[in-house]
Amino acid sequence: MKNRREVFGALIGSGAVLAAASAARSNPVALNMAEVKKDTDIACLYHCDFGDPGRFSQMMQNMLNHYSAYEFDSLKLKLVVVAHGAGLKFFLDDRKDTPWEKDEIDPDLFKRFTGLTKYGVEAYLCQITYKRLKIDPAKTRKESFLKFVPSGVATVAELQTKGFAYLKVG
Repeated sequence: MKNRREVFGALIGSGAVLAAASAARSNPVALNMAEVKKDTDIACLYHCDFGDPGRFSQMMQNMLNHYSAYEFDSLKLKLVVVAHGAGLKFFLDDRKDTPWEKDEIDPDLFKRFTGLTKYGVEAYLCQITYKRLKIDPAKTRKESFLKFVPSGVATVAELQTKGFAYLKVG
C-alpha cells in the first residue's frame, strides 16, 4: 500500500477501525521516529513548550483554521503537536506532584484537542521532560493519539528534515 487512501480503505475493510477504537484508551506508546513519514502534500508541526492555557487555546484555533483551508481533508494535511516543558501539562490526566499541580486547566481544552484528532492530529510528548521533572508517564492521558518521543526539541528538528513545516503560536 503506497498511500493513505489505500491504508484507510484496508483498515475499514478489515474491521481494524473497531479494534483501534477499543484501544483508544491505551497508554501512549513510544513513537519510532524512523517510521514517521510525510505522507500528505502539506504537513506541519505545532511546537508547544508553553503552559499558558490561552496560548494553547489559540494554537488549537489556528490548527482548526489550518484544516479549514484544506476542507478538513486529512489526506491533504497532517498536523502534529510536539509538546515538552510546560506544554506537557495539557496532556496529563493527573498533575499531582508536578510543577503544575495547582494550575487550573479548563477540561474543555483537552476536549477541543480530542476533537482535532478526528482529522488525524497527534501529540508527541517529550520523555526528557518527564525524566527531568520526575513525572511518572502513567500520569499521561490514555488516548491513542498521544505518543512518547525521546526528545521534544530533537523531534521538532527531525520532523522539519522530513518536510514538516514549523509553527509556534506566540
